[in-house]
Amino acid sequence: MYIDEVPLRIARLRNAKGVSARDMSLSIGQNENYINQIENGKSLPSLDAFFNICECFNITLPEFFGAESKNPVRLRALIEDLKRLDDDELQAVNTLVRGLLQK
Repeated sequence: MYIDEVPLRIARLRNAKGVSARDMSLSIGQNENYINQIENGKSLPSLDAFFNICECFNITLPEFFGAESKNPVRLRALIEDLKRLDDDELQAVNTLVRGLLQK
């Protein structure tokens, strides 16, 4: 992920969570325009603010920067569920996923 992708990633995650930029700004202890300034490319969050932003989204920093995942919270939950499956069950899920991807 490049620096110019950070504002878009924040906006996508925020929209997926269904929270306004103002509410998110206030929930992480910033002024009401903080997230708007980031999303508009006028500023970047400090490292401390990044941790607060990730906490707001309930994701880790690596999950934030893994932009190929559109829904890191759901992906993490799915991975945790998959860890509990045996080999045959994993193969069945793998076959299903590959079938879905071919559509």
